[in-house]
Amino acid sequence: MPSCPICYQTVDDDGRLPSLDQFTLRVNLVQHQAEHDRHPVGDDDWLESMREGDRIRIGRWSAPFETVRRYLVTGQVNAGRNRALAHDAIVTAMTQITRWGADGDIFGDLPDWKAARLAVVDLMERYARGAR
Repeated sequence: MPSCPICYQTVDDDGRLPSLDQFTLRVNLVQHQAEHDRHPVGDDDWLESMREGDRIRIGRWSAPFETVRRYLVTGQVNAGRNRALAHDAIVTAMTQITRWGADGDIFGDLPDWKAARLAVVDLMERYARGAR
């Protein structure tokens, strides 16, 4: 089934998604994508400014751009179908935040992982605020 490249939602069996404009309306994928102009998921222009090829620079770390964006939008660490997830400090931080929250005390925590979690939390908060 096709998915929206903006919010990663997969269409239902009828090939439609709930409308972002009207609660009771269901729209096709093309209309759904057009609705994202009025209902953005976050500040993608700002996020793109941090992009370096297929990676994103977050503080002193870098990580796969699409993995980080998907995490910011869905809250899930997912590399997508049939792709390996690169395990670096940022991906580890996203996994830890998902499992234990942003303020979780983690036994055997490494200073680098804690700093990476703080960088991801700052990124999440800024992305969610949207363009200003």
